[in-house]
Amino acid sequence: MKKILVTGGAGFIGSAVVRHIINETSDSVVVVDKLTYAGNLASLAPVAADPRFAFEQVDICERGELDRVFATHHPDLVMHLAAESHVDRSIDGPAAFIETNIVGTYTLLEAARLYWSALPEAKKSAFRFHHISTDEVYGDLHGSDDFFTETTPYAPSSPYSASKAGSDHLVRAWLRTYGLPTLVTNCSNNYGPYHFPEKLIPLTILNALAGKPLPVYGNGQQVRDWLFVEDHARALYLVVTTGKIGETYNIGGHNERKNLQVVETVCDLLEELAPQKPQGVDNYRSLITFVTDRPGHDLRYAIDAAKIAREMGWTPRETFESGMRKTVQWYLANEHWWRQVQDGSYQGERLGLKG
Repeated sequence: MKKILVTGGAGFIGSAVVRHIINETSDSVVVVDKLTYAGNLASLAPVAADPRFAFEQVDICERGELDRVFATHHPDLVMHLAAESHVDRSIDGPAAFIETNIVGTYTLLEAARLYWSALPEAKKSAFRFHHISTDEVYGDLHGSDDFFTETTPYAPSSPYSASKAGSDHLVRAWLRTYGLPTLVTNCSNNYGPYHFPEKLIPLTILNALAGKPLPVYGNGQQVRDWLFVEDHARALYLVVTTGKIGETYNIGGHNERKNLQVVETVCDLLEELAPQKPQGVDNYRSLITFVTDRPGHDLRYAIDAAKIAREMGWTPRETFESGMRKTVQWYLANEHWWRQVQDGSYQGERLGLKG
């Protein structure tokens, strides 16, 4: 039984990791989250009452608070997911991305290093700092047969991906310089339950249900590899508990789709699962609206996830079709969750979490 500190644990991927740990393992979790707009305590409600769960509302840029959290909870492992992650927001306001993703990661690394250096030898040798990153640090691919591997050179295109690339470099430098036992994972686009509605798939679902336009950048031909978030959570737990210090593992869904295909898939699933359309809507595809492309928009991402399959036996359980069906069904069945996000009331909830 280990105690795992999860930064950004109230976010989309972080909350999936926390739910996986509590529901599928005997380990305990300490969530550290600032609760920005993307942090939603309702995403942790299914496990919040478990005695193995604890919550700390802390900004990872606040060193004193991080030192207190480490001293109070004595974690065995750190999974660092706290990050600003929306590309459009990074274009409009890059400062928050530099502050959280670079300065915050540096601050967390230093707090972890101080804590780790004082541990007894047995606990010190078992400690791990797992940094969760993105495939966007690699830039984009132009050939249809090319894939990102763990040795692909970095070529970030947006303030978001540049800030994540910077944080990746810091994590590796803290291993090389100080010996802090770190691991890095880079993942493809995630989707699934509890996804914040500004992202493509939940935005498409909820706009369609409301009879609003479904915005698609440019011609919609940008290709992404889609990974069901629960598959990703399972992979992340495997890496932090069994991965080799200093290694990088790419995690992908083996599901390449053009953005337009993704939106059309949502529309077709809603035709089946939500046939009662808003007034004036004959079919959901008629709501698709092409909008001006994003500046610096990457053309194609695709992950080669052979290393994690070979070394840990991980492969995604969900196909794109099965994962998308589960996702659309979840949003249809959990209107209370997304209504609170849309009206902002989720930010006022605290759910009686410990910490």
